[in-house]
Amino acid sequence: MVISPPRVSLIGAPTDIGAGARGASMGPEALRVAGLQATLESHSLEVADRGNLAGPANPWQPPSDGYRHLPEVVAWNRTVHNAVFEELKLGRLPILLGGDHCLAIGSISAVARHCREHGRKLRVLWLDAHADFNTHQLTPSGNTHGMPVACLCGNGPQELIEIGGHVPAIKPKWVRQIGIRSVDPGEKRLVHEADLEVFDMRYIDEMGMRHTMELALATIDANTHLHVSFDVDFLDAAIAPGVGTTVLGGPTYREAQLCMEMIADTGRLASLDVMEINPALDVRNQTALVAVDLVESLFGKSTLMRK
Repeated sequence: MVISPPRVSLIGAPTDIGAGARGASMGPEALRVAGLQATLESHSLEVADRGNLAGPANPWQPPSDGYRHLPEVVAWNRTVHNAVFEELKLGRLPILLGGDHCLAIGSISAVARHCREHGRKLRVLWLDAHADFNTHQLTPSGNTHGMPVACLCGNGPQELIEIGGHVPAIKPKWVRQIGIRSVDPGEKRLVHEADLEVFDMRYIDEMGMRHTMELALATIDANTHLHVSFDVDFLDAAIAPGVGTTVLGGPTYREAQLCMEMIADTGRLASLDVMEINPALDVRNQTALVAVDLVESLFGKSTLMRK
């Protein structure tokens, strides 16, 4: 059977509403400047750029009850949810161009809703330096880009956890976190209690990226919707300096390429977030260029023709 290549939709979400540094709002344009659409089209993909979503401005206020900008975060995530869900209804593969990682609440809740309606299993690969499992009681900053996985698993403010119409939107057992190397003290306990499957950098150092990805992708089948949420601070800061929360010791360029190529090999990628590129902290758009290169590998770029 010949499988038709996916029809791809680019959705820009130009906001840093959940972040602790300004600048991620420029991420969608940086990815466009880096040639994302043309790169994907070079692989015979039909790509439609839907432009940028609109939402409230960043008021840059201190936390209130443990959250910064909660009404604005809710508004942005509802807009993202609706946009991603509409593309999935059209049978297209949405790529959310962030923007900060709090927006994954909207995108992944839309994917989970789509899977529930169509009786499909969901696997979420969370590529990140951070577990993003904080709560308003534990967070040292109040920034919601440190909370999306917790919110998706039902631990967060009512307005966020109900996006998508089902609480929790996802179960922790559907998530595989890869590249983690920064977890706040109280957050560690919550990650442990939720039994999240986390392949941190020590695991990758000891076992290698190939073994890590084999486990992260295990049991995926033809009825599985594979969603990749790619926070670019997943990468080592030496190759991706343009992020607001760099953490030393991330995957190398080759390890990241292997990760992406093994995801592509499954043929199951059905939705994608590319988050947290901050051009204000970058050098000559280096981080966006690396991100586009890795996204290209997600869609089949390889050195040789492979079966």
